[in-house]
Amino acid sequence: MEYYLQLIVNGLVVGSIYSLVALGFVIIYKATKVVNFAQGEMVMVGAYICFALTVQMGLPFLVSFLMTLVFSVILGLCIERVILRPLIGEPIISVIMVTVGLSTVLKSLVQLFWGTQIRVFPPVLPSEPIWVAGVPIAPIYIAAFVLSGLLFAVFSLFFKYSRTGIAMRATAMDQQAAQSMGIGVKNIFALSWCIAAVVSSIGGIILGNINGINAQLGHLGLKVFPAVILGGLDSLLGAALGGLIIGVLENVADGFMQQVFSLPGFKEVAAYVVLVIILMIRPYGLFGTREIERV
Repeated sequence: MEYYLQLIVNGLVVGSIYSLVALGFVIIYKATKVVNFAQGEMVMVGAYICFALTVQMGLPFLVSFLMTLVFSVILGLCIERVILRPLIGEPIISVIMVTVGLSTVLKSLVQLFWGTQIRVFPPVLPSEPIWVAGVPIAPIYIAAFVLSGLLFAVFSLFFKYSRTGIAMRATAMDQQAAQSMGIGVKNIFALSWCIAAVVSSIGGIILGNINGINAQLGHLGLKVFPAVILGGLDSLLGAALGGLIIGVLENVADGFMQQVFSLPGFKEVAAYVVLVIILMIRPYGLFGTREIERV
């Protein structure tokens, strides 16, 4: 029992990070109707920038963390202004293919500057585990879960009560109507990419402190995609719950398959099995908007 409880705890921590990355997917999709396939690479770039500032430049971790967030805002602005804004009005498939190309460029730049070896962050929190309900949990896991939950609460309040958040929701619902009400739709697009870059960097830094970082971190975007589909591409709540469900499911399924059938590696495919099932039953996800086309 303790074995599975430990797997669930680990799954909740990893799932909370999946939720953060999924939040980036959802914010961009809600505002622009574009699926950003460079989301995982934005996670990787944020983690490497924080690593470079902390380890290679010797800055305190908190300073590096804040500087990485500033860098992420600039990165999001540059991507939107230089690469994506000229594509406004072009077919969606063209924009999506640009994000695929962007993912390759970002991964190549990381490998060019930092190589392919695993890099490890210096310990930020004590390594002594904290016992919760008889289960030992590393402090970094607890901090990751709390920070992810806090960020979701902040963004939920932002989208519900702030003028900018309401403008972003209005843009997501109907861009032309929002524009006629005086909302700067292009600025909303830029803000969406900035927020997506920031939450991705935070997710990458958390993962880097747990497992270290290498170029494979860029594949996280594809691992998180089933969570986005599960929750619904246009639902913030769906992104949160989808990430947690996928995180727990892949850990428990992997542990079960190893213990009962001695089959390692099921974690890598569990999320995609869920993705196929969800697409067959609810193609718009658990909380996504069901679109009805009348002919």
